[in-house]
Amino acid sequence: MHVRMLSGGLAAACLVSLSLTGVQAAAAAPQTAAAPLAPRVLTYDAGGSAEFRSAVDRGAAIWNESVDAVELRPAAAGQRANIRVLADNGWPRALPTTLGNGTVYIGRQAVDQGYNTVRISAHELGHILGLPDRKPGPCSSLMSGSSAGTACTNPYPNAAEKAEVEGNFGDLRVGRAPAARAEVIVD
Repeated sequence: MHVRMLSGGLAAACLVSLSLTGVQAAAAAPQTAAAPLAPRVLTYDAGGSAEFRSAVDRGAAIWNESVDAVELRPAAAGQRANIRVLADNGWPRALPTTLGNGTVYIGRQAVDQGYNTVRISAHELGHILGLPDRKPGPCSSLMSGSSAGTACTNPYPNAAEKAEVEGNFGDLRVGRAPAARAEVIVD
């Protein structure tokens, strides 16, 4: 008991001396804000995207600038990618398997008709991120795809599209499994 009283008196004396010197003593406040969750990293392999490689990289960068819940990175050599990107002579399309996984085709047919390659890339990656087509739609909607016309070069998702991707991947960041998707999305 004597030790307890002595240490209590010592603590009181320290607080008094600190207050006399102008220093405030405060208990450390518990951290109430949750630490931000790390983004879900998805890798992509654009090795088969031929002349569209820079457009694919730019489309991925646009998604990285636009959302926090997911990050698209080029796959390292020998690493199996979540997303494969290929160029072909058909119309652009995406074949999602599960959320964040699948194959994207950057079709030369749309490019030959005058559609913007970066918009095509960002749009098709949007399908892999769980977004459906929203046709017809305005140029301000990335997922309006070809219905916005060849004059539309906007490669950025709008606020609703960003929020939908954040919601899709927010569940994954807290441990919920992605749903299987077995559909071909032809734009």
